[in-house]
Amino acid sequence: MLTLLWTDMAVFALVISGVWAVCYSRKKEHLRRPWLKVMNNSVGVISLTVLLAFLLIGTLDSIRLEHHETLANGQINEHAEVVSVLDIILTPLRTKVEKTYSKPFAHLAYAKEMRVDASGVTRWVYPPLLHGGAHLAKPSNKQKDILVKTLQGLAMGALVWFLLIAILKLISKRALFTGSNGLRSCLLTLLVIFFLVSVLTMLAPHYHVLGTDKVGEDVLYQAIKSIRTGLVIGALTTIVMLPIAITFGLTAGFFRGWIDDIIQYLYTTLNSIPSVLLIAAAILMAQVYMANNPELFTTVEDRADMRLLLLCMILGITSWTGLCRLLRAETLKIREMDYVVAARALGVGKFQLLKRHVLPNVMHLVMITIVLDFSGLVLAEAVLSYINIGVDPSTYSWGNMINTSRLEMAREPIVWWSLTAAFIFMFTLVLAANLFADVVRDAFDPRSI
Repeated sequence: MLTLLWTDMAVFALVISGVWAVCYSRKKEHLRRPWLKVMNNSVGVISLTVLLAFLLIGTLDSIRLEHHETLANGQINEHAEVVSVLDIILTPLRTKVEKTYSKPFAHLAYAKEMRVDASGVTRWVYPPLLHGGAHLAKPSNKQKDILVKTLQGLAMGALVWFLLIAILKLISKRALFTGSNGLRSCLLTLLVIFFLVSVLTMLAPHYHVLGTDKVGEDVLYQAIKSIRTGLVIGALTTIVMLPIAITFGLTAGFFRGWIDDIIQYLYTTLNSIPSVLLIAAAILMAQVYMANNPELFTTVEDRADMRLLLLCMILGITSWTGLCRLLRAETLKIREMDYVVAARALGVGKFQLLKRHVLPNVMHLVMITIVLDFSGLVLAEAVLSYINIGVDPSTYSWGNMINTSRLEMAREPIVWWSLTAAFIFMFTLVLAANLFADVVRDAFDPRSI
């Protein structure tokens, strides 16, 4: 049975709006031409392919199903466990939990335990892991086993890629690598992604590729699950911010006068309030409300989802001012253009002028700002979670992983892999978003033509 949270709807809204934007842009020449420039740019296509891979993972993690476990006596457990499609795919990572820390690709625990050997002598030893490397007959064969499984993963990834190439050739009936740079870059990027996924598919069921945390949970599983949180922060905050910024920005620039003064006073006042303090106050108020009304939030997931939803709304309310100021300045210029003055002289209504002449001519600024702000919002979540005013501690996020790593970095020896995993995934997503934003800006900015 399918079950949805509020933040799941935000991910689906992001996917649906993306599909709608593609269909809409194909019909409009002034939008199709810049997007063709983006698709012919190698950097833009590579970064877009990486972003779509992250979006696919976030979408799979947002499709939640109620799973009823079958008991030993053959009866079905009435208490359903809610798992996502991604959880089902990552079952080997989700279910293989160790006692505590372990290094990447380790077969022994990271901390010594007191054990009695066969001769009855008590010794401090590194005990073997319950799952990591448990299939090895001899621990000395670990390096060879890792190499063999890596080569098998590379072969499987190459096979899947060649099958994809064959299918595309049958459909398109044209050369794939002698055409545009964008298609060639996309296929080569998919080859790298297939290699990476296939290698992890071969290694992850047998080893903890990125180690385990304090409670023995696989760090790779945590990092992958955190992708959805980053996408929700970017998508839902944008959904909250865009209508406010566009409405106020166009209204202030077009009508001017006392309306412009009120809107300027509003976003100037909002900018004067430290956003961190406003977010902290909102999160604390939400925690007090949830504590006083436990009947409204029956599960931990409901509480965590509501806190994530509130965080996105607060970020959206505090981040619309920059785009609003930009749209106001652009609207002040557009309203004095000859075609707008002529349309006004012909009796076109003010709202029709905003819809037909002003809004289409500022959409390039909106798209550029959305892509640029996405990476900033992902980093903002990490910073807010680091200071304990971000998402709920039970929510998988890179910010929570970094926050947990504060104490781990003070251990002796240092537990470095949680911080490294969060950094790698966050760096990849933010870098891809920034590179794609640069390409979109160059394609849509009229001054760059």
